[in-house]
This record gives sequence, C-alpha cells and structure tokens, in this order.
Amino acid sequence: MGTIEPARPDDDGDNTRRLEAAARGDRAAWGSVLAQHRERLQRMVALRMDRRLQGRVDPSDVIQDAYLEAARRLPEYIQESAPMPLFLWLRYLTAQALQTVHRRHLGALARDAGREISIDGGRIPQATSAALAAQLLGHDTRASEAAIRAELKLRLEEALNSMDLIDREVLALRHFEQLSNAECARVLKLSESAATKRYIRALRRLKETFTGPPDGAAESWK
Repeated sequence: MGTIEPARPDDDGDNTRRLEAAARGDRAAWGSVLAQHRERLQRMVALRMDRRLQGRVDPSDVIQDAYLEAARRLPEYIQESAPMPLFLWLRYLTAQALQTVHRRHLGALARDAGREISIDGGRIPQATSAALAAQLLGHDTRASEAAIRAELKLRLEEALNSMDLIDREVLALRHFEQLSNAECARVLKLSESAATKRYIRALRRLKETFTGPPDGAAESWK
C-alpha cells in the first residue's frame, strides 16, 4: 500500500464558493466539488460491498445515488452552523446508499447485525476480514503462488477476526480508505490519540502473526 494521504481541506475559500454556487444550481461547480472525492469514495465502496454483489452492482452507481442525495440536501448542509467536513458527509451518504443496495439485493441476509457496524451516527456495512485480507495481499494471481497466498490469506483472516472490531475498523479506515487520523477519529467518535493507539495496535497484531512472510508479502501492510 502507498502512504496515507493527508487530510484534504473542505473549508477553504474556493470550495466554499463552489458549494454556495452549487446550492444556487451551478452544476459545473457541484461537479467540480464532487470530482475531488470520487476516488476515495470508490475505495470505501469497494472495501465494504458484500462479495455476493461484486459483478452485479457497479460501485459507481452507489456513489451516483449518494451524490443525488447530497445534491438534494446541499442547501441544508450549507446552512448548518458546524457541518461535518464535506468528504465525511459524502462518505456518510455513500455508506447509507451502499446499505440500501445491500438490503435491496440481499433482503433479510443483509439485515444481519453482524454485517454492520455503528459509526457515523448510523449503521453501515463492515469491512470484513476477508475483504481486508484480500486488500492486504494485493492482486497477484500467479498459479505458482496460489497455495502460498491461500495459506497467507487464511492466517490474515484469523488475525483480523481476533481483533477488537473498532481496531479492525481503524485499520480499514486508515490503511485502505486512507482517511487521516483526524477523519478516522471523527468517524469512530474517538479522540485522535485513541485512534492512533488503536491503529498502531492493529498493525502490531498483524505483524506479530507472521515471521518472514514469503515473497515480500509483509510489505503490503507495513
């Protein structure tokens, strides 16, 4: 994985002016604002979409649904005296849109409380151990590595399943969704110091699981 991206300011003058223009109906301004966040939201949807829907639901459609809801609620957002940062607001709406897709396609199976986590003031789909392990291992599909990858994936999933749920979410938010520590803390309603400690603890748990992973596999989660 690459380095974690720094927080992107949502309250600078240019963005504020674009948001105000968007609320007045300027579609170009609104499109410019949304384009800044699409890549990060795509990572979130890809990580949290139920594996049974992969190939059936396009993550871009989930994001489009969220953007339509954001456009409807934009005047309300702008009028708030202390709104959450724009990216976190869009992320929250995207998580809600993804939850709706899960329930539409999976019905009662998607309402299993074990598949969701309470964050952002509501319940959203978890980042599962299987999804995190797949991200950690990357996309090497060489046949010669298949047995090693299968064993490594199993060990990763066991390590992730043994973690406290919030520790695992901190890992997902920081390492995969690439939220800043401040963003992660706000999403999980933790202090920044607590979020940092949980992230370090989660990384340590993963590293302690292995002694010299083959073919540089450890590099993907350092």
